[in-house]
Amino acid sequence: MAHFESLTIFYPMWNEEATIERAVGAAFEAGDQLVASGEIGRYDVVIVDDASTDATGAIADSLASSDPRVSVVHHPTNRKLGGSLKTGFAHSTGELILYTDADLPFDMAEVAKAVRLMRIYEADIVSAYRFDRTGEGARRLVYSYVYNQLVQAMFGLRLRDMNFAFKLVRRSVFDHVELRSEGSFIDVELLARAQRLGFRIVQFGVDYFPRTRGISTLSSNAVIAKIVREMLELRSDLQSLQPLPPDVLAHPEAFTDELRDHLADPDGPEPT
Repeated sequence: MAHFESLTIFYPMWNEEATIERAVGAAFEAGDQLVASGEIGRYDVVIVDDASTDATGAIADSLASSDPRVSVVHHPTNRKLGGSLKTGFAHSTGELILYTDADLPFDMAEVAKAVRLMRIYEADIVSAYRFDRTGEGARRLVYSYVYNQLVQAMFGLRLRDMNFAFKLVRRSVFDHVELRSEGSFIDVELLARAQRLGFRIVQFGVDYFPRTRGISTLSSNAVIAKIVREMLELRSDLQSLQPLPPDVLAHPEAFTDELRDHLADPDGPEPT
C-alpha cells in the first residue's frame, strides 16, 4: 500500500512552447518512480496556460488529448505567477501537490526525496532551495538576498530561497490557507500563512539549472513594487491568524497499523 494516495504535479506556463514537452516527460518519469517505490498510488499532471501567445496552449491540449494523466487549464487573460499558482492549486486533486517551472530548474528525480522527507518528518510543506545561484547573474543575486532578508525580518520565516519554484504541499493545507497574491510574492505568502497556522515546513537543497529557454518575467521594477505592496498587506493580515489546534495539524497516515494496535493495547507486542 502506498504511503500517499496521489500526487499532482503542476506547471504554470506562459510561452513555454520550447520546454513544455520536456517538462511533462520529466513529470512522468518522476511520477512513475514514486509509484514503483510505493510512495504514491497514482499521479497526474496539470498545465496552467497563462494566456500564452505562442503554441504552448495548443501543445498542452495535444498532450492532454493523448494521455489521461494530463489536464490543461487555460487563462483567457494573463494572470501572472500568483494567478497561475492559485489556479494550479485549485485544480490539483492529489493528496500531495508539487509545483515547479516548465524550464525544470532542478532535476525532477529530487521529487522522490521531497516526498520521502514529507513522510518521514510529517511535514506539511517541503520547500527546496538552490545550492548555487551564481548562474543567475549578480543583479538577481543581490535582489534575492535583500528580498529574503526582508522577508525573514518581517515574517519570522527562517527559510532560504523562498521564491524558488519547488514546493511540495499537502492539499489539506489549502483547507485553511487562502492565497491572495496575484504576483511573485505568492511563494512567501504561502509559507508565511502556513507557518502562522502551525503547519510544519522543512527545507532541503538541490542543484540548480538556470533557464536556457523561454523568458523569465521576474525582477522587473513593476514586479518588485507589487511585491512590496503585498508584503505590507500580508503583514497586517497575519496578525488576525491564530495557530490551528493540534488535532487539525496531525497526520493520520503517520500511524502505522502496528502502532495503532500498540496504542490500543499497550501490553501487546512493540511496533517495529
